[in-house]
Amino acid sequence: MTDPAQIWREHYLHPGAWDRPFPPMSLIDLFEASAAKRGSAPLIDFMGRKYSYAETLDGANRVACGLKAMGYGPGNRIGLFLPNAPHYLAAYYGILKLGATVVNFSPLYTVAELSEQVADSSTKLLFTLSATALLPTAIKVLEASSLERLIVGSVAGALPPAKSVLYRLFKRKEVSARPDDPRITAFSALIANDGGCVTPDIDPMTHLALIQYTGGTTGTPKGAMLTHQNLSANARQVAQLDPEVATRHDRILGVLPMFHVFANTCVLNRTVAVGGEIVMLPRFEAGQVLAAIDATKPTALPGVPTMYQALLDHPKFATTDFSSLEFCISGGAPLSAELKRKFEAASGAKVIEGYGLSESSGVVSCNPYVAENKTGSIGQPIAATRVKLVDKEDPSRPPPQGEPGEIVVSGPQIMAGYWNRPDADAEVFLTDADGTRWLRTGDVGQIDETGFIRIVDRIKDMISVAGFKVFPSQVEAVLYRHPAVKETLVIGIPDTYRGEVPRAYVTLNEDEAATGDALKAWLNPQLGKHEKVDDVVVRLTMPKTMIGKLSRKDLVAEVMGQ
Repeated sequence: MTDPAQIWREHYLHPGAWDRPFPPMSLIDLFEASAAKRGSAPLIDFMGRKYSYAETLDGANRVACGLKAMGYGPGNRIGLFLPNAPHYLAAYYGILKLGATVVNFSPLYTVAELSEQVADSSTKLLFTLSATALLPTAIKVLEASSLERLIVGSVAGALPPAKSVLYRLFKRKEVSARPDDPRITAFSALIANDGGCVTPDIDPMTHLALIQYTGGTTGTPKGAMLTHQNLSANARQVAQLDPEVATRHDRILGVLPMFHVFANTCVLNRTVAVGGEIVMLPRFEAGQVLAAIDATKPTALPGVPTMYQALLDHPKFATTDFSSLEFCISGGAPLSAELKRKFEAASGAKVIEGYGLSESSGVVSCNPYVAENKTGSIGQPIAATRVKLVDKEDPSRPPPQGEPGEIVVSGPQIMAGYWNRPDADAEVFLTDADGTRWLRTGDVGQIDETGFIRIVDRIKDMISVAGFKVFPSQVEAVLYRHPAVKETLVIGIPDTYRGEVPRAYVTLNEDEAATGDALKAWLNPQLGKHEKVDDVVVRLTMPKTMIGKLSRKDLVAEVMGQ
């Protein structure tokens, strides 16, 4: 397995040295250092109400002391079942300051999904809001699991006074009453203390900060164990990608859900590390995002490709003032060249594609902010991160010369392992003779002579056609060149003769009326013999994940009736 790190050193385009150190640092030290410098400066802008660094730190201290008074402490797992709201930051840093471990749960989870992960992580206490979409689910999990307590916050209480009154008057259907139950405590009651309790010292290298559930490389939910150092190193690595971060007022539009590792690192931890401001929106609604860009003048907007497409499609896009917006960091899914071109031309912002996993704390590689971007590439490795390829069938050896291989990664941001899953650890980690530990990503890629990485596909997504491997993303890339195609996924369909055959599913751009037969006739002449699709199916919508990525897994389940 030849290590191409020397290539990156010779052609490295990110600011600073690739081999710079990232000394051990806890997330609490990272946060308190910024709070000491920024003090009264805003950290959060939530629907017009601003919270300073000092206020947020005070809230975190009070959360830590309230939890300590309840009997919780180091080693406990405490869950966040929250949308983007100020409560998230106070609870997140309060739990960490207590020496406990945060467990992120999606607000979109069903009772069954939430119960399963609560049980797996042995979560004892859960933070949530008095929202109809959240509280009834949390109460059902409290009744049917090992969960001991709920802490329930109020959305109205986090809004500016005028908006708070309007919310109480007109959105009563969206609010659930907090039951009179000794196991359920109001967030306001939890923080009714002076925040002056003694909290433990934290070893950044060994202390578990976050359990982040992920499908991993096998598709089964597993908890990635991320230490304080994993997360603080990745926050610092990402912060240093921007050569001007120290000279501008950094204001990031935080609409990506913070329960997801992409937002946890690129919106929350990274912005705290640089002393910036988060314009926080509770969910993605294209019109609301465009209004926030107009009103708050953010400098950056991290998102997934479907978000940028939805913004382009919105009727208010053309009248939105994008003059403040400099960078849009795209991750979570492949970014088509056409979408990148359209969004950059229409907004004037630069769209920068990167790559990462929950197991890597969020970010592995990124295109440079100001130097050359290679369209279709996920960029160069970020500082202190090594990336190489191994054979798809035998990871103990390199791939054949010139052939794609599985991407493996090593760096300070790589997880400690999977929660209570030594069997999964054995599958996902490789160890060199020198003791270097590499994370198998399950992604198939290529690395060019200047260290830029391209994702070809995921190992589990490859389609076997008469023994030949077909990469769905390569077929999708051709379809994206058709002017009518807005979204596309290609999956393998069982075939009695060839084993599997590729089939394409697409949605169309507005005012386009291409038929599946016409698209198939256009597509297949451009493909190799085994790549040719048996059909192109035009759909009105495509299944998406909780953060808006196209979901191949859900499409397969739908088509196969699983």
